[in-house]
Amino acid sequence: MGPVTPTQHPPTNPEPPGAPGSPGRRRALPWAVLLFWIAVIAVAVPFAGKLADVQRDNIVDYLPANADSTQVAEIEQRLPGGETTEVVLVYHRDGGLTAADRAAVERQTGEISSAHKLTAPARPVPSADGETLMVPVVTTEPGNDEKARSAFVEDVRGAVSGEGGLSVDVGGPSALQTDMEEVFSSIDGTLMVATVIVVTILLIITYRSPFLWLVPLFAVGVAALTTRAVIYGLVQGFDLTVTSQSAGIMTVLVFGAGTDYALLLVARYREELRRHRLPLDAMIAAVRGCGPAVLASSGTVAAGLLCLLAADLNSASGLGPVGAVGVVGALAAMMTLLPAVLVLLGRRVFWPLIPEYGSEPKHRRSLFARMGSSAGKRPVAILVTGAVVLGALALGAFNLPGTLKQEDSFTDRPESVSAMRTLADAYPERSSQPISVIARTGSADDVLAKARSTDGVAAVERGRSADGWTEISVFAEDAPESAGETTTIKKLRSDLDGAYVGGPSAQQIDLDETNVRDRMVVIPLVLVAVLLILIALLRSLVAAVILVVAVVAVWGAAWGLGGLVFEPVFGFQGVDPSTPLFSFVFLVALGVDYGIFLMHRMREEALEGKDPSEGALTALRTTGGVIASAGIVLAATFAVLMNLPLVMMVEMGFLVAIGVLMDTFLVRTYLVTSASLLLGRKVWWPGKLSRPGAVPSAEQGERELSAVPGSRP
Repeated sequence: MGPVTPTQHPPTNPEPPGAPGSPGRRRALPWAVLLFWIAVIAVAVPFAGKLADVQRDNIVDYLPANADSTQVAEIEQRLPGGETTEVVLVYHRDGGLTAADRAAVERQTGEISSAHKLTAPARPVPSADGETLMVPVVTTEPGNDEKARSAFVEDVRGAVSGEGGLSVDVGGPSALQTDMEEVFSSIDGTLMVATVIVVTILLIITYRSPFLWLVPLFAVGVAALTTRAVIYGLVQGFDLTVTSQSAGIMTVLVFGAGTDYALLLVARYREELRRHRLPLDAMIAAVRGCGPAVLASSGTVAAGLLCLLAADLNSASGLGPVGAVGVVGALAAMMTLLPAVLVLLGRRVFWPLIPEYGSEPKHRRSLFARMGSSAGKRPVAILVTGAVVLGALALGAFNLPGTLKQEDSFTDRPESVSAMRTLADAYPERSSQPISVIARTGSADDVLAKARSTDGVAAVERGRSADGWTEISVFAEDAPESAGETTTIKKLRSDLDGAYVGGPSAQQIDLDETNVRDRMVVIPLVLVAVLLILIALLRSLVAAVILVVAVVAVWGAAWGLGGLVFEPVFGFQGVDPSTPLFSFVFLVALGVDYGIFLMHRMREEALEGKDPSEGALTALRTTGGVIASAGIVLAATFAVLMNLPLVMMVEMGFLVAIGVLMDTFLVRTYLVTSASLLLGRKVWWPGKLSRPGAVPSAEQGERELSAVPGSRP
């Protein structure tokens, strides 16, 4: 039965009170849903706050599962004292160190040695020009305790000081890790606050109501709270690895996807309130109409994220289920809690623009109607021009900087990076950062001798032994993460049979190689998963391929723009190895959402027997505004990542935000519409709608329409 309009009347024989589906029970449904969510919130609150306590930011949690450097890090944790904590004190005075400077260095290093148990004496190493003193400080005192390691680094920083032109910085691997963890620890709070502010502003602008924006914001906040509790449970039950990075990205996904779903539902609900006298009836019609589209959209994003489980990189494989849980949590809240609250608040929540029953919305020629008209007049020219523009932008990828070094990972230079750069200038003849070699104790002497004779090695020191393993520290002649040191590490790996070669620089090499491998595995999986979902949804191979090709083109163009701004504008010295994979998964999975909304409306028009050209333009005109609002919100939430002091987060936020905007205002509105106009019915090949004259009967069309996401009831 169609919707109740001013010219229609409700059934004359309503069901008796208490019958299934009767008005009495239906009116109780929103209260039941709200009470259910209140119970969920009560259970979730104690656990959501504990997620930060189980987040792991050890270097192992960001490394490839099967890499040499990962094996080294894991074995080091089992050696006496656990993982070593290595810092380097860097004293420097322009023009040369004085006798007073050297006395101060001796006094301060002595205090550190007496206060902590060091594995070797803290001996100063002067530079050739006499301006710098390097003092390695190594201990196993904190063991594998991250907080204790950070506390040791901060204690050392508090024990050193420079006066009268003498500068001192504390660097080294552990100091760099401490600075990184400090940034990670602020991600959750910073992202949450910034995202809430951005979403609030955009909802107020979109709804032009002093009250309505509070409802979706409340619902998405509940979704974020609930998903944090669920993920905490997964950590406890299944030892799921959750890093600060994955938890932060999950927050963005929940707010971005959840707000998108809210925009679609509220827009449809506003429309149905003009057709239905009761808000509950209007909401049921709205959920039936847009619910399948939202479900398909969230399913596509979740499937794309779960493909990350095939990645060898621990941080990537961990992000998959964390992100998927966030998207499913957003779906659950937006399709149950949000409708219940809106129904209970009634029409007045839309004040001052209340959609009255039986009223007609003001019809204005929208921007998307004008876009559709231009696409309809010159589809070939627009399609060719758009493809050329995207291709030209993609060429900018050739200008991308190389791989991001650890010391360049921050947007603001921390103390550890300043120390590393001073060391690189003062000690060009040797590395200040050891290469860690783990060998079987029985063959340690042979490995030690081979390491000393390897080209590019400046010094070798034997370390701890336990459980059949021995740790050896190798110092290269070249600076950390330089081409020369990379060659030395690869030479050690090829020559030292049965030994593992790790350390910070080796970790970067393994990250580069593993990210290449993960891209070769995960990207095809994402494409296949998304393509299969689209084929099943649209019942068309051609339409599904068009949408997939479109989002891949957007990703390429976004990367090209990154090449034009990352180094020339932002001053970044490299691209994080994981950024290509993460940006691809987000752009493809999220970008396809808007294609689903547009293509399903086209299919709906086709099922009603409309001309393909008319159907395509109608779909753009009716869905364009909602898609644009959703795209702006999603782009803005990812742009929040650009406020973090990590180059990787800034790069990913930029790529996803600019990609979503291109997808929303160029690809969906012009290119997909133009391609659909040119193909006509062939866009639905090999389905029945692709055959001329194959318009379904009224009964069959109504049946098929009920299964089409976004169809009108």
